[in-house]
Order: sequence, then structure tokens, then C-alpha cells
Amino acid sequence: MKRNRIISISVAVVVIISLFIVFRGGSSGKENDIIVEVKNGPFEVEIITTGELEAKNSVKILGPSGLRNYHIWQVSILDIIDEGTYVKKGQFVASLDKSELTNKLNEAQIELDKKQSQYTQTQLDTTLQMREARDELINLEYTVVEKQLVVDQSQFEPPATIQKAEIELEKSKRALEQAKENYKIKKQQNIAKMEEVSASLRKERLRVKGMQDLAQNFNILAPEDGMLIYHKNWDGRPIKAGSQIHAWNPIVATLPDLSVMVSQTYVNEVDIRKIKSGQPVKIGLDAFPDKKLTGEVVKVANVGEQRPNSDAKVFQVSVQLDETDGSIRPAMTTSNSIITKSITEALYIPLECLHNQYDSITYVYKKDGLNTYKQEVMIGDANSNEIVILAGLSEGDRIYLSNVQGMEDDNISLIPEMDGKRNLPQEEEEEKLIDGPDFAGTPRKG
Repeated sequence: MKRNRIISISVAVVVIISLFIVFRGGSSGKENDIIVEVKNGPFEVEIITTGELEAKNSVKILGPSGLRNYHIWQVSILDIIDEGTYVKKGQFVASLDKSELTNKLNEAQIELDKKQSQYTQTQLDTTLQMREARDELINLEYTVVEKQLVVDQSQFEPPATIQKAEIELEKSKRALEQAKENYKIKKQQNIAKMEEVSASLRKERLRVKGMQDLAQNFNILAPEDGMLIYHKNWDGRPIKAGSQIHAWNPIVATLPDLSVMVSQTYVNEVDIRKIKSGQPVKIGLDAFPDKKLTGEVVKVANVGEQRPNSDAKVFQVSVQLDETDGSIRPAMTTSNSIITKSITEALYIPLECLHNQYDSITYVYKKDGLNTYKQEVMIGDANSNEIVILAGLSEGDRIYLSNVQGMEDDNISLIPEMDGKRNLPQEEEEEKLIDGPDFAGTPRKG
């Protein structure tokens, strides 16, 4: 009897050990794998971007206007005060290179001297011409008087002599009248010549005066009080000493209004359809890791652009901060979490837990007691770290964070209600899934 009991106990121990070896055999190599639990709670779909702070409103510090009037298209900055300097109204900000303007001014001065010489020459010529014309009129008047005397003295001469004298008198009178008409015309011509050279002279004088006034504006002064921030060029590089400003956009620097700040960021064309004005944003500052701010999307660009050193098209998105303080400065780098969707309650797991087979079945490695198997899951919205589970798992289920070695060829435990729908046409399958009761917002229990 005692011997039978010992044999029974031994058999039981052998069976227990065998079962332990069987169940533990399949988990060899999994001792070091990380296991996480399926969580249930609020879920936010976020798009993470990097941005740069700038003031929503700012006063532009402009270079001299009117450069294009003198065919000056760009000007170099010789000197500019340090970025971040607080300036008072009228304080020196920057100085520009005058060399091109100086050359043009010298050329204009030479042209002005030529116009002045032409004016003087024309004035002398017209004076001489009018003097000669007046002398001619006087001589013709004397001629008329002389011819009249001849006629008067020929009263007792033969008729032919009298007629000849009268003809000479008439010719001298006609010559005098023509000379008077010519004098008027010549006077008008000379007036027109003087007006022409005078206008040309005035134009050149104004040109020289404009250049001289423009040269005075090559020392840039602050239009208002504020903190100076370098203006960024089209390529994103700040305009500083050695940079050039252009005639059509002569911005040297800005004086930002720090009371309202905006983070300018760029979103990939794949995600831009999810971004809308009014969406909340969580904002972090690289300079102050412990400072957490909030904001909202205020503007989404309609047209994409190609950023430097990038092959992808991106769209500019403006995020306005809800609050600010004295420590926040323009050009600080921000990390923006744009919340595109909020779910009150959902099952979710880390993205690393998901695996795919045949590009159609998504599954996880599920730990159930001593067993581990592949479990199909239906997925929903995702953010940068986690994804919503619509079916296949329940809250508290334990799943592996990575591949489980040795189980790559194991069968997948399929979701029963999905098993008969896999061969449906894609449009019909999507319609059935959307109309199904499990898409009403409540996660399905696996």
C-alpha cells in the first residue's frame, strides 16, 4: 500500500514536470522579451512637428526706399548691432554700403554739369539770335523810311520813275512785316529751346538731389523702441553684416511685439489633410524643457513648398501660443504636438507591438497564462507612439513589445466575426465594417 502511494506520487511529479517542460518549451528565448498590457482610457491622435517662434506682429526696420529709381537692386550691410539688443527710437541699427550709390552720384553730377553747360550755351545762342533779329527789324524800318523819302522826292519825276520808287517802298514794307513775323516765330522757338534745356537741367538736378538724400538714409535708425531681431531671407538665413537687402524687399531687421507669439512649423503633405484651424496644440521649448505651453492652429497654407535639404513637399502651419512670458524669445525652437482627434475612451497599445502578415492581417503576440500565440487585431487611429485597437484584444491583455523568436511560422488566431469577410471586395468590406456595431465608438472586446 505504501509502495503504491509512493509510485502514484512519483508519477504525479513526473507528469507535472513534463507539463511544465511542455508549456515552458515554447517560451524559450522569451524570458528577456518586454510584455505590456492593453490600456483603456482617453486617446489623442497627434502630429509631432518642430517649429520656430516668431512674433505675430512686428515693426519692420526698412532700408532706404527708392533704390529702384536709380537702378540699384541690392545693397550690402556693412554693420548691424547684435540680435536681441534693446533699442530706443532713433538709435543706430545698421549701416549700408554706399559705394554703388556714390558711383552713380558721381556720374549724375558729371551729367548735371553737362546739362548746365548746355543750358548756358543755349541761353547765349538764343540771346545772340534775338539780338540779330532785333537789329534786322531796326534796319528794315530805316529802309522803309528811306524808300518813303525817295517816293516823296519823285513827285515831279516821270511816271515810270515814280512807279519804281513806290514798288521799292512796298517791297521794303513787306520785308519789314515778314521780318516781324519771323521775329515772333524765332522768339517762340528760342523760348521752347530754353524750356527744353531748362527741364533737362531741372531733371538732372532732382536726380542728384534725390541721390544725395538717399545717401543720408544708408544709416538705418530704429523706428520704435523694442528688441531687434534679424530678418530672415527667402532661404531661411538671417540677414546680418555682409548680407544683402534687395530693392523690392529692403527689410533689415524687425522689432517684434512679444505679447503674442506664433510657432511657424511645417507639416508633411501626407498629414496636412488632418490639420485644421482651431485644433489645440501642446508646445514645448527646447530652451526650457520643463516649460509646457498650449496653443492652437490659426493658419494652414493652401500651397505646399519645397524646404531646403528636403525632398518632401511640406505645408506651413502657424500655431499661436495661448500665453507668453519674459523668457520666451523669437527664433526659439519648439516641439509642437498638434491634436487632430480626441477619443474619450479607447483600447490602445504601443505601435511596436503590431506585426503584419501577407500585408492584410495585423496581429500581436499575446501572452495568455503560460501560452503565447499570434492574435489578429483590428486597428484604428494612431499617434506617434500608440494605436487604437478596435477588436481582437481586451483591457489588461498582455502582449509582447517585439517579435517572439521561433513563432514566425505559427498560425494566427483570427477574429471570428472577421473570418468570413476577408474575401469580400474592398469597397463592400469597408461598407460592412463602417455599418457594423463595433464602429460606434466603443472598443470591441476580444
